[in-house]
Amino acid sequence: MTDVSDEARTEAPEKGLRIGPPKNSAAGVPGVVHGLSHVFAEAGVGRGLRTLPLVNQHRGFDCPGCAWPEPGKPHLAEFCENGAKAVAEEATRKRADAAFFAEHPISELATWTDHRLGKSGRLTEPMLRDEGADHYRPVSWDEALDLVAAELRGLDSPDQAAFYTSGRTSNEAAFVYQLLARKLGTNNLPDCSNMCHESSGTALTETLGIGKGSVSLADITDHADLIVVVGQNPGTNHPRMLTALEEAKDRGARIVAINPLPEAGLQTFKNPQRVRGVVGQGTKLADRFLQVRLAGDLALFQAVNRLLLEADDDARTAGHKPVLDHDFIAEHTSGFAEAAAAWRTVNQADVELATGLDWAEIEAFVDDVKAADNIIVCWAMGLTQHKQAVATIREVVSFLLLRGNVGRPGAGACPVRGHSNVQGDRTMGIWERPTGPFLDALAAEFDFEPPRAHGYDVVDTVRALRDGRLRVFMAVGGNFAAATPDSAVTEAALREVPLTVHVSTKLNRSHVLPGRRSLVLPCLGRTERDVHAGREQVVTVEDSMSVVHTSRGRLAPASDSLRSETAILCDLARRVLGPEDATPWEEFADDYARVRDSISRVVPGFEDFERRVAEPGGFVLPHPPRDARLFPTSTGKANFTVNKLEVVRVPEGRLLLQTVRSHDQFNTTVYGLDDRYRGVKGGRRVVFVRPEDLTDLGFADGETVDLVSEWPGRDGGTEERRARGFRIIAFPTARGCAAAYFPETNVLVPLDHTAEGSNTPASKSVVIRLEAPK
Repeated sequence: MTDVSDEARTEAPEKGLRIGPPKNSAAGVPGVVHGLSHVFAEAGVGRGLRTLPLVNQHRGFDCPGCAWPEPGKPHLAEFCENGAKAVAEEATRKRADAAFFAEHPISELATWTDHRLGKSGRLTEPMLRDEGADHYRPVSWDEALDLVAAELRGLDSPDQAAFYTSGRTSNEAAFVYQLLARKLGTNNLPDCSNMCHESSGTALTETLGIGKGSVSLADITDHADLIVVVGQNPGTNHPRMLTALEEAKDRGARIVAINPLPEAGLQTFKNPQRVRGVVGQGTKLADRFLQVRLAGDLALFQAVNRLLLEADDDARTAGHKPVLDHDFIAEHTSGFAEAAAAWRTVNQADVELATGLDWAEIEAFVDDVKAADNIIVCWAMGLTQHKQAVATIREVVSFLLLRGNVGRPGAGACPVRGHSNVQGDRTMGIWERPTGPFLDALAAEFDFEPPRAHGYDVVDTVRALRDGRLRVFMAVGGNFAAATPDSAVTEAALREVPLTVHVSTKLNRSHVLPGRRSLVLPCLGRTERDVHAGREQVVTVEDSMSVVHTSRGRLAPASDSLRSETAILCDLARRVLGPEDATPWEEFADDYARVRDSISRVVPGFEDFERRVAEPGGFVLPHPPRDARLFPTSTGKANFTVNKLEVVRVPEGRLLLQTVRSHDQFNTTVYGLDDRYRGVKGGRRVVFVRPEDLTDLGFADGETVDLVSEWPGRDGGTEERRARGFRIIAFPTARGCAAAYFPETNVLVPLDHTAEGSNTPASKSVVIRLEAPK
């Protein structure tokens, strides 16, 4: 038996932890108060009030938080509580400067919680950790970039370097980043998509031909009859989505929520921009709640598809209108007969075991489906981070295809992305498995032969770090150490790499787990003015619904030493590739319009980029399935699929754990220690378990336990991973299931526990046991 444990970075017991009843409504006046309090505490009243009106506005900046799209005419306050918190993080007056690093050794910082690290303030100048040193020291930009360039030029193979990025990177920075990596000779471009919607992209590409959602904001607000929100918590992760759902409800749309956890935002939304949201009862959003067990969504949609087939049989026998869209199926799809034959064998007992739902509950949902002409399915990490995630999303697409719900108003697939430009980064070529046409266009534009072999995704990058196959790990944004699975393995691997490089705005966990040498390079945030070569620069982003628009920061930079990501990367590329490289790196850095000019010739849909993006609201990228019911798949049609159901069987005395966000965090950024929608204040080391399960397991609400995950070991034994010191909260989650916050529980997720087909960490279905602390 192998035991891999966390370091329980609590510094002291969470003595301030208080538990109250969960909420059944989201936002309202408390949301406004909490958001503004963060902004005023971090940025000050004056700076905060000058900044917030610019969020998600045409002449302002794109929110550093989620990728939910803006309406055609944005509200004066087009931001949510968590958007305000994201702005506060960048606009903070606190500084992690040279004096800070002189005072705090790395060994001390490594014991701090993620929350405390993030509250240290903005980074102000390049910092270097020399080999063997316990402090970062300030260095010049020239010294820092020359060091990185020398290390990259000295590699035995370009594949000894990996270039990671998060979804906050602009289109322009992402484009030059992938160009640098490929000019160097590698496709090692792991990114945060690998850990979130990679399963969505894989499934959608196989079934529809393009790995993006097929709906617009207007499809939700103006046209959909039924909106299915599955595996998603918009009240915390995409709060502005609640406004769109409320508009749909006002129009008469029906909403079904499918989730192991009851989520306040999908129960009642108190819109602070409406009277009824301030002094009234708000808007009840979900008309039906299906509390599915973790990993049960595949079985649920297979059962729904079987029932739709049977309803269609009955309707046609009775001479009634068919339930399925047979014309659409015949003209636009492939594989229907095989899929239908498989659905007819779906076993009711297996479905009820996998989902935890009664068959009658599923039949009632099918009645909702049959009553709706136009259906949208929205989903997030609750679908993408399971072993059978790709199969599940393929099944969701088949559900849509059965009734022709692709390529018409108010219908389609809606994967809701997390970070603000995570979709744009992929569009710009941040991908370890680039397509041939993209590489061909890149070769033609820059007169070189890009590498064709696939590179490392995130999980493979951790493996390469662990096995000593990487000499340079570079990250632009993000917090690799806190975002990745198997924390103990990842952290040990990062400490052994010869050079780590982090381009960041604030201190995070990755910086205090340095390689043998490590650089932290401070960059401008989304909220700050970017003036370079005497020119005010503008960047662009792509939202979750394929709309590309501008973003321009307005705040004075936190330090005179800050540079933009684009400028840093262009300067580094010039030093790495040398004068013999013909790429106009200096021109790119001096004027981002030059970058956009190259993008317009490399990336389809970006023709006449500069003019179109200057229009209010930007422009929408083409999407053949949505626009014309054209499907660029291997068959030339939308593909039905056959997906084998593997019912997750949890051993007796064990639970199935999902890692989740608190309301006071966004991805790995921890804004505060409260999760008020779930009744948690002043702490994060908690585990949510159903009361009946606690009784069966012999534990009680309020007890402190260790969480121990169990995984088959390579030697035939069992690998155990332990996260220490969690307080039990009795909570109405699905039977047999539990939930706890990441990154604290990432240590429990085995590196090899990934989704089939996408290699995404299966963080939403980890077998654990509760154990009294040792």
